[in-house]
Amino acid sequence: MAFLPRLLGALTAAYGVGLIARPQLLAEPCGLVDADGRLSDGVAVLSRALGARDAVSGLAMAVAPAGPALRLAIAVRVGCDLADAVGLGLTLPSRRARQKAATVAGLWGALCAASALTVRATGSGGGSRT
Repeated sequence: MAFLPRLLGALTAAYGVGLIARPQLLAEPCGLVDADGRLSDGVAVLSRALGARDAVSGLAMAVAPAGPALRLAIAVRVGCDLADAVGLGLTLPSRRARQKAATVAGLWGALCAASALTVRATGSGGGSRT
């Protein structure tokens, strides 16, 4: 069992649960709160949706069987991080928030992608099925 992708998956899932419970964890660093530190209902809904996505994709990395299923779970996670890096990096309200979000999402995605290198191939050995 590959330790690094399991750990990264568990951390991602925990972060996702944290976003569901407290959407400010994403909204504040992204500059999506008002002057009093409050966020709109819409921002809270979208932050929680991203949290649910992260919880599910992280859980998949944490528990997927080794081999192709784990590599697929990692690929999905990396795709989510790439989408976050591009989407948030292009659209957040301030330059600083765009840079921060793109950097964090990009680095986390790169770390998850690198963790795929620790996953050993498993399977039937390539024999044909009849």
